[in-house]
Amino acid sequence: MTFRFSRQGLTPREQVLERAFEILPGATSWTVLVGMVGLAFWNPLLAAMVVIAFDLYWLLRLFYMTMFLVLSSMRLSIEAPTDWMARVREVQQSDHNLPTPVPTAAQWDLKSRCSLWMYRRELRAIRRQQLSPPPADAIHHVVIFPIAKERREVVEPGIESLIHQTFPPARVLVILAVEERADPEVKVDAAQLQQGYRTRFLDLLLVTHPDRIPGEARVKGANATWAAKAAAVYLQDRGIPFEHTLISCFDADTTVSPQYLACLTYRFMACSERTRASFQPIPVYHNNIWEVPAFARILDIGSSFFQLIEATHPDRLVTFSSHSMSFQALIDVGYWPVDLISDDSAIFWKAFLHYDGHYRVVPLYITVSMDVAAAETWRKTIVNVYKQKRRWAWGVENFPIVMRGFLRDEKIPLFTKIRHGFKLFEGHVAWATWAFLLTIIGWIPALLAGREFPDSVVYYSAPRITATIFHLSSVVLLTTVVLSYCLLPKERVTQPFLKRIGLALEWLLVPLVSLLLAALPALDAQTRLMFGRYLEFWVTEKPRASDGHCLANEIRV
Repeated sequence: MTFRFSRQGLTPREQVLERAFEILPGATSWTVLVGMVGLAFWNPLLAAMVVIAFDLYWLLRLFYMTMFLVLSSMRLSIEAPTDWMARVREVQQSDHNLPTPVPTAAQWDLKSRCSLWMYRRELRAIRRQQLSPPPADAIHHVVIFPIAKERREVVEPGIESLIHQTFPPARVLVILAVEERADPEVKVDAAQLQQGYRTRFLDLLLVTHPDRIPGEARVKGANATWAAKAAAVYLQDRGIPFEHTLISCFDADTTVSPQYLACLTYRFMACSERTRASFQPIPVYHNNIWEVPAFARILDIGSSFFQLIEATHPDRLVTFSSHSMSFQALIDVGYWPVDLISDDSAIFWKAFLHYDGHYRVVPLYITVSMDVAAAETWRKTIVNVYKQKRRWAWGVENFPIVMRGFLRDEKIPLFTKIRHGFKLFEGHVAWATWAFLLTIIGWIPALLAGREFPDSVVYYSAPRITATIFHLSSVVLLTTVVLSYCLLPKERVTQPFLKRIGLALEWLLVPLVSLLLAALPALDAQTRLMFGRYLEFWVTEKPRASDGHCLANEIRV
């Protein structure tokens, strides 16, 4: 029997396992935090040594992650000027006639030569694996924009960005997936968008998702699934093969660069098992990056950095936010979960279990841009950011379902189960605990040891070791500041020198922001799951200026 990726309709044994795995992340996080505080009072010296060991581990991991962040940023920079449609046209040739690219006079700069070297390596892999890429002119795209309360000024920039693709818009089906419960003004906006843009694509469908369908929760995945089923009927009626179609589920505020669909098409054609793969771009939050408070800006830049780091480990990469996949794979696995909040990551795990572990995520070194969570005032912005990060952290709901699936599926290698299960578990626990350990709890043992054992070696050494560790981490902070300048949009925003200095100093807020708007929401989500207080989907507010101003998705690195 096929594994059902849900916590509904479980047998008594499955319910016990589900609850046990729901409790485990939150219980572990609280045990780490409370245990370290208790240890600090019970045995300050031992606690101080544990803190030093943790700080050293954190520093090593920080340098490790920074190294891959730099490499990934370089790859993003190298691929930025790539003409992806030219590569699509070249790779569609039969495997024995694949071209051997020769750099033109304009391609002798270092970035172009590196990009060309990687391209040649990919072509050799296609020859070696004897792949038969589908004809480029047979590939179609379906792009879904789920809409709950987003007005026209939020959705329209994303539609406009699809019109300006180097990939032919005539082979792009756009769907505005509107919730039935949406306000009348939202529905009117969607209808006007359909009327104004329908002829610019293969088609632009307006699909209304009925409310309160049995077995569904009020989540984005249910809306996207309803729209994808409508797309399946549309494609089937026109004889467009599912295996030659890519489907992208975007947030309503997502805009893409002109090369996005071409890059996605090339990666799909060059993929050895293209119907068993998702494709993950680098999410950035540039639409309103200069209009939001500093704490919101650095938090979402940090999210982009995390995705850049994850892109360097395709064997461990999981889909996040806006992503794409084969339409055939989506149908095979039964679409997105309709009762889970974390649909973006859940669809990867659902496919991973469906294909017995033979499913992966291919990183796309190209960006998609979205909004930073914001509101009319900075106080409301704090609330919105907190709720958004808690919703992201609610991805911990995947852990118990994935673990049940691993226990049931005997075809997935044990090492693969352990590797993926540990990464999923450790990632959420680290998310909820590290900031507390580094900013608050880690300093308690030193204070207590000074009162109880003032003559000990640890008492004199611990502050110096900790200070050295944090001084070394400042190198990472400096690297982060430089990379943030490289990643942020430059062309349309001219910042005075003092403002640029201020933007660099914003990164000094990282410890406080990480604690209150990253670790605390994660701990909140895990605690709610531990006690069975399940979250409902919360739609992030995406206000726009009255003129609908929105920065384009342009990167200069």
